[in-house]
Amino acid sequence: MIRKAEETDLPAIVQLLADDQLGSQRESAVAPLDPAYNLAFAQMNQQKGNDLYVATKGDKIVGCMQLTFITGLSRKGMTRMQIEGVRVSKENRSAGFGKMMMEYAIDLAKSSQCGLIQLTTDKKREDAHRFYEGLGFESSHLGMKLDLLKS
Repeated sequence: MIRKAEETDLPAIVQLLADDQLGSQRESAVAPLDPAYNLAFAQMNQQKGNDLYVATKGDKIVGCMQLTFITGLSRKGMTRMQIEGVRVSKENRSAGFGKMMMEYAIDLAKSSQCGLIQLTTDKKREDAHRFYEGLGFESSHLGMKLDLLKS
């Protein structure tokens, strides 16, 4: 099942974000959870069209993703969906949860009249690249980031 995340889901979500080679260097899933996560969640909830979703197996959270709607002037005022922070727990990878989550996002984008879905994935995540390409995503742009936290 896919549902919108609740604040009580944050420890499980942060654990998913931290549970890989890249996330382990960026996230902190230790209890008590850093209040920055609660603050960010509250700010997301105040911003219309910026939601965190979880995939569940029984009562356990096995996946997460952030979906944000962006309306702009380009492409004749088209709305696009941005997908970020897609994770599936290690023990549930290749069990269909990632595909279920992405199909949910695609259906939501279509029903919301989006003309485009975009996402970024780290260059090192080659399995993720294959997964997204298998769903029809194309590597069409070069993504660039400016890390403002690096000195």
